[in-house]
Amino acid sequence: MSNQNSVAVIGLGSMGYGMAQSLLRAGHRTFGFDIADERMAAFQAEGGTAGALADVARDLDAVVVSVLNADQTETVLFGSTGVVPSLRAGAVVIACATMPPDAARAFAARCGEAGVHYLDAPMSGGSVKAANGQLSFMASGSVAAFEAARPVLDATAETVFELGDEAGTGSAMKAVNQLLAGVHIATMAEALTFGMTQGIKPDTFVDVISRCAGTSWMLENRAPHIVAGDYTPHSAVDIWPKDLGIVLDIAKGAKFSAPIAAAALQQFLAASGSGLGGEDDAAVAKVYARNAGLRLPGDGQV
Repeated sequence: MSNQNSVAVIGLGSMGYGMAQSLLRAGHRTFGFDIADERMAAFQAEGGTAGALADVARDLDAVVVSVLNADQTETVLFGSTGVVPSLRAGAVVIACATMPPDAARAFAARCGEAGVHYLDAPMSGGSVKAANGQLSFMASGSVAAFEAARPVLDATAETVFELGDEAGTGSAMKAVNQLLAGVHIATMAEALTFGMTQGIKPDTFVDVISRCAGTSWMLENRAPHIVAGDYTPHSAVDIWPKDLGIVLDIAKGAKFSAPIAAAALQQFLAASGSGLGGEDDAAVAKVYARNAGLRLPGDGQV
């Protein structure tokens, strides 16, 4: 395989755009596709290669699918204009959306029928790490899929957890991660606002708890957004009804009770239903603040 690969990134959201930038920096011929024309134009202005997906698909070495969920992944791969039938044998699909393990296994089988490798590769790290090529991938797939995906992984990842030779395990691990991440954000918001009822200012909360046993990566990353009163979405509230919904669907299938995940989901649903769905997920704190009659930093009113 040559040092330069031809790669299409489908889905130029906060994560996909950063991955596309990392691929460009690594010297790969990179196409970026999105339903938003302005995002494609912006990426091309940074050096992304122009071209219609239907015209370039046959020459691609890899397709990175960074969309919202399994349904969108299926449309990208196998819909009426799906890319898989146009890919050459031996190309690889790197599927990054959070999805049920059964969906990942089904997509891998369908790709295999077309002679295309499939790497089940959900990611973690957020938009900043995506832009810096420092993502963590929870990946599973055949040895051949990993080999075909290696140039993309080298350009975009700080850590690749190789979790087995069958699709589905990566998605299962991502569900475990999302259970913890969603709960940690909601719990951070609960603890911060609880502290406010006792006269503890949000900036003091961050300064102290980030250096105590109660901290978490999510607390250290998200609580400063509340202190700054800045809810520019790096990861939006509306991600969590989807991701925690997937967690609970998987749990239901396994006859596993997940009451803490369910409680966190309700808080994100409340935030979304209050019109906060497009804000940074730290905005779940506004639900707690509203219910307690508190005023968060930067808020004229709760």
